[in-house]
Amino acid sequence: MTTSTILEGQTLRAALVERTCSVLALPPATVEHIAIALLARGHVLIEGIPGVGKTLLARTIARCLGATFHRIQFTNDLLPSDVVGSMVWRPKHEEFEFVRGPLFANIVLADEINRTSPRTLSCMLEAMEHGRVSVENETIALADPFFVLATRNGIEFHGTYPMPEAALDRFMLRIELGYPDADQEIALYLGDDPEDQLRRLEPLLSLDALAETMDAVRRVELRPPLAKYCHRLVQATRESKAFALGASPRAALLWLRAARARAHLHGRSYVVPDDLQALLLPVLSHRTVLVGGGDASEALRQLVASTPVEL
Repeated sequence: MTTSTILEGQTLRAALVERTCSVLALPPATVEHIAIALLARGHVLIEGIPGVGKTLLARTIARCLGATFHRIQFTNDLLPSDVVGSMVWRPKHEEFEFVRGPLFANIVLADEINRTSPRTLSCMLEAMEHGRVSVENETIALADPFFVLATRNGIEFHGTYPMPEAALDRFMLRIELGYPDADQEIALYLGDDPEDQLRRLEPLLSLDALAETMDAVRRVELRPPLAKYCHRLVQATRESKAFALGASPRAALLWLRAARARAHLHGRSYVVPDDLQALLLPVLSHRTVLVGGGDASEALRQLVASTPVEL
């Protein structure tokens, strides 16, 4: 297999899961969700405790795809110029030159993104939303593809900023990383050094092949009954007395984009209800707010259980 080969969806999914799980102990569904967001041109928010491999996960995905990778450690004194880059005076040429920051990569790990100031976070949101940044009244395009994996430590609050709903809404999927199960963790103890395993990984496909795969995802058929089913579900979140904030039209659009990517990875050229249901929590749990706060997962499960498919 060469890296220019266009892989079938199921083959790509299986290969990504196999190679990623050979480096670190992860549930296959976690790898699939990251692949879904990448192919649908979305971004992922990863929540979890320290030490479970969030950075290694991002590096492994980049390695599998032959993509450029940068990591940004967010702190409360990080400036937008530290992320985007800045204009630097070059005396030899007597002109300013733009020096690119770490945001210019195919895959960017935004580590502990809730530690940065609102100003720097706003800069990140512009990049994630539009795939470009503004510097000195000039618009500069980022890499294509451009994929952000952001991490947020849910158990530590010192020195962090609350993430507003508008910021959370920029992430197509939210996934949680916890401790691996006993068998996975013991295998991790007995296996080779993860860094050695990472260095041995060969790319699965080229960036050109990845772009073609993304185009194939956009062509996955969404039939009108599935669009209506999606609307019934998001409308239910708006009408339910359990929710203070329901799902927005943008949430629904991102949900359908993710469903197309899942359908492709499962070898189909059309979306089925299972695609939407499987992505219900990763897409909507961070976009909906319960009355009184708390995790919306159980309320969302109840809504999908009580909403007819009617195809």
